[in-house]
Amino acid sequence: MLLEQRHATGAGTGEKLISNLCADFICTLYSAARFHRGGPSSGYDFRMSGAEAVNSVVSFEEARQIVERHAAIVRAAVSRTSGTEPVELLAARGRILAEPILADRDFPPFPRATRDGYAVRAADLQEVPARLRIVAEIRAGACLESEGGSASINRGEAASIMTGAPLPAGADAVVMVEYTAEISHPNAAKDAASGWGTPGADLKSGTLGNELSLGALERFVEIRRSVQSGENFVPHGAEARAGQLLIPKGRRMDHALIGMAAAVGKSRVKVFRKPRVAVLSTGDELVGIDATPGATQIRNSNSYSLAAQVEEAGGEAVRLAIAPDEPGRLRALIEEGLSYDLLLLTGGVSMGKYDLVEPVVAELDAEFYFTGAQIQPGKPVVFGSCGGSHPHAAKDAAPRSGTLGAAAADKMATRTGVSAPHYFFGLPGNPVSTMVTFRLFAQPMVAALAGAAPEPLVFLKARLKSEVRTKTGLTRFLPAVLSGEFEHGEVELAAWQGSGDIAALARANCYLVIPPDVERVAVGEAASVLLR
Repeated sequence: MLLEQRHATGAGTGEKLISNLCADFICTLYSAARFHRGGPSSGYDFRMSGAEAVNSVVSFEEARQIVERHAAIVRAAVSRTSGTEPVELLAARGRILAEPILADRDFPPFPRATRDGYAVRAADLQEVPARLRIVAEIRAGACLESEGGSASINRGEAASIMTGAPLPAGADAVVMVEYTAEISHPNAAKDAASGWGTPGADLKSGTLGNELSLGALERFVEIRRSVQSGENFVPHGAEARAGQLLIPKGRRMDHALIGMAAAVGKSRVKVFRKPRVAVLSTGDELVGIDATPGATQIRNSNSYSLAAQVEEAGGEAVRLAIAPDEPGRLRALIEEGLSYDLLLLTGGVSMGKYDLVEPVVAELDAEFYFTGAQIQPGKPVVFGSCGGSHPHAAKDAAPRSGTLGAAAADKMATRTGVSAPHYFFGLPGNPVSTMVTFRLFAQPMVAALAGAAPEPLVFLKARLKSEVRTKTGLTRFLPAVLSGEFEHGEVELAAWQGSGDIAALARANCYLVIPPDVERVAVGEAASVLLR
């Protein structure tokens, strides 16, 4: 299902534009319910043996949907069985909520004024200008009940009221102060008889519980604009009723949700424990980032960029040692990585002589769900699992026998149960490819393991600043720069030298998305954008 939705925006440029979506941006949501092979109930078998995986290069949409299908299964299991922990409310930022948050009382707990002005009876303002007697002043936090009485507005009366204050009984609207003028007048009785207003009953001793105050003189307000009943206040309980669900389990806690939890008195909340994600970089050309590279070596930047992406997605990254292009050591490190909740490998997934990841994991009883996606960069991406029963098997099915080392097999009791598969992604080793394929495919699996509810992949729309030409056949995610102001969003490609150009991605703030059947996007044309 493809959906489009418009978003309003606030002021800002550059990075501010990214957080305040332009009014002309259109969100395209890729739903997990949309499957090319018959839908979620079609009985599609995602398993592939090593031999079957040779030709399992799928479209971008199909690859994404395969991952989403597995992520949904994982998330359901995590929600039932995963460990949780209580944390201080501010420490919950970015964590996944493991309990529902309910309203502890009605919201608002009283009819709440939304403007500074005067609480009135709308019927008294059928003809304007009108003059009403001021009988009270009500500030935010005022208690309207006192010993022996309560505040009320009668015919011909008004109460000065501040934003956030409770509306007095009898009032059914608030007139904004901008449309009023207050008048102090010592001859209230005489002028009331002349049409200035109808005096109401005096409040006890001129005050009400020290919350409402009257001046020594009779005070009147001239109102120059009428109002409708219900205007400029929020009725009691209109936002939520006591016991109503406010934040469901599985939401990622951001500033708005933290504010909501604080409003219901939750100083501590229960969150899911973070999944531990192993990051394994492969290749003889790699050295540590503190090392001085040789003439043909590069520093292991992928391990760090992936660790950062894992943390942003809600996981805890565990960086393993660099795996050499040697089957024995590579296998040992892969076995170690499979003892964690998820394994991310970088490099070694292409077609070269020393690209050993696929044959080594195939020896470990691997099932490949796909071994490539029709995208650029990142076409050789691999998704599969080792050990455990297939996700669609019965819960009590015995795990398949495999060839994992005994120590690794003993450690493979994970958050989703002993017989659950141990997922892995093989990501291409070029840095831009690594980051793109994590964003598209690995991120939803990390989020699911963290207990997060599924989120659609959102594409925006912006006007292209310069023409783009490319070949058809692949969905392209090209480093780009989103700029502009207010509703005038613009995007252009970042100058880059291919998927190994990490400097280009550092300059970019988004990806320009070009569909597989498009070979030219003209200047000024609306183009799809994926925020980085």
